[in-house]
Amino acid sequence: MLLTQDQEMIRDAVRDFAQEQLWPHAARWDKEHHFPKEAHQGLAALGAYGICVPEEFGGANLDYVTLALVLEEIAAGDGGTSTAISVTNCPVNAILMRYGNAQQKRDWLTPLARGEMLGAFCLTEPHVGSDASALRTTAVRQGDEYVINGVKQFITSGKNGHVAIVIAVTDKGAGKKGMSAFLVPTSNPGYVVARLEDKLGQHSSDTAQINFDNCRIPAENLIGAEGEGYKIALGALEGGRIGIAAQSVGMARSAFDAALAYSKERESFGTAIFNHQAVGFRLADCATQIEAARQLIWHAAALRDAGRPCLKEAAMAKLFASEMAERVCSAAIQTLGGYGVVNDFPVERIYRDVRVCQIYEGTSDVQKIIIQRALA
Repeated sequence: MLLTQDQEMIRDAVRDFAQEQLWPHAARWDKEHHFPKEAHQGLAALGAYGICVPEEFGGANLDYVTLALVLEEIAAGDGGTSTAISVTNCPVNAILMRYGNAQQKRDWLTPLARGEMLGAFCLTEPHVGSDASALRTTAVRQGDEYVINGVKQFITSGKNGHVAIVIAVTDKGAGKKGMSAFLVPTSNPGYVVARLEDKLGQHSSDTAQINFDNCRIPAENLIGAEGEGYKIALGALEGGRIGIAAQSVGMARSAFDAALAYSKERESFGTAIFNHQAVGFRLADCATQIEAARQLIWHAAALRDAGRPCLKEAAMAKLFASEMAERVCSAAIQTLGGYGVVNDFPVERIYRDVRVCQIYEGTSDVQKIIIQRALA
């Protein structure tokens, strides 16, 4: 697949920003568990918060292929930052674009797309990951309000975000059709950040446990109709998987670039280690896998842009790219030898950052289930 001139121009602009404003600071952010607000402001100015959002709502009015390009470049600079941006674009913006009413788009989608707000998506619970139909968080209608109670787990931007889309049960007897989606400002009384997770990687993006303790929201914050929450949540994950796949490629690419540069500088037995077939072939395999993943992503994104089904293709891209990224990062560490496991070099950090890509937005096992069903 070939990119348009505009897509290449946008990719290059984001790449320049990421390499100048993200990459040089990523190690410090990782060490300090720092959320880089200034970097996010710069990305907002580039339009990265609302890539696919129409201009009338503050977005860039671009396509999913461009979103994949942007997320790859941000992830190449810093994995955690790309995760926060990815969640805001899809599922949060994507849900509001498809199901939000005019007021919700004006009040919430517009500031999200402009980068004035960061979004969070509250689906997972302590006992529920991939089986979204088993949620226990409830939303009870009381007059002109809903009262939300329950616990959400592993929520990206649960602390630093400004608004969350929350999936909760409104009819306990209706199964999947008893779930609904709501907009909840994180400043609301009853929205409680109970714990920040101490993670393996992606320390520049917070992951929180959120307690909803009689959290009251206006009834107008219901997204779509009651009973549509399951459909809304799972539909948004399709686009989100394209984003996670693109992140995986970006992080893998940075680890690969570091290993390639090192292999051409480090000498053993009188020559650069790149010239030893064992190392050179390892890097050749890495380069091939990165490009293969990228093409899977672009294909899935192009299908989505064309309005064609891409559930299987998005799952394939996410599965292959996330597992590829771990392999490439491991190969990068192997290429650097002892230097690969110390934080003087970036590959150990990237390895930690990329591991979660096989888990969020649906585990590798779930992606295989989706693909298997499509093949049946």
